[in-house]
Amino acid sequence: MNSRSSRLWLPFAMIGGVLILLGALVWLLFSRVESSISPDPVSIANASLTNMQEQNRLTVFSASYNATVTTTVTKLGLSARKTLIMPGTVRYELDLGKLGAEDVRWDARDNILYVEIPAIEIARPEVHIEQIQTYDDGGILMALTDAENVLDKANRKKGVEELAKQAQNPVQVRLAREAARRAVRHNFAVPLQAAGVEAKIDAFFPYERSRYKERWDYSRPIRDILAEQQTKREEAQ
Repeated sequence: MNSRSSRLWLPFAMIGGVLILLGALVWLLFSRVESSISPDPVSIANASLTNMQEQNRLTVFSASYNATVTTTVTKLGLSARKTLIMPGTVRYELDLGKLGAEDVRWDARDNILYVEIPAIEIARPEVHIEQIQTYDDGGILMALTDAENVLDKANRKKGVEELAKQAQNPVQVRLAREAARRAVRHNFAVPLQAAGVEAKIDAFFPYERSRYKERWDYSRPIRDILAEQQTKREEAQ
């Protein structure tokens, strides 16, 4: 190429270089703006987690039961028996204070948020005192001794224990767990959907962890992702 041709091409080369440089700057600026306004699913999930932890305990399900118990005492060759019918309500709860950042993991490849839910806790039965019914047999012994107080105290204790036992019914526990899943999914899904993030929420309990081993291994705790993001921001400043 002669010197005249070089002189002709030089301005075009310079203009081309300037355009490339401007394009790179525009792309970099656009990328930073886009990253600053694009919703971050991890940050949203972390905010949802904080809100849930502040709720402390969440009642996810409740059920009513009836306990029928009988106690017999024998004294002075006489016996007395008393039957108690005790209605009560039992709450099934989640202790959200036990849900930590290490229990929430983000799978960026498939846009799935995995949440390991704390085990369901069954609260102490709430007895409906005004609905209690009693039936007794042994008036003489009750009149002569404190048998009635002994029977009442024993029956109340056995009644509460029976309500708690009934609350362990596998069907009711399963219903409580499903209600807990729905509640946790809802609490994480709504903020993500509001931000326009399409993500699946997969909530499970500790006893189901073996089914999630592979997915749990390649997903990342949101705590680690947030720490990494913070480090990158500090390095960029």
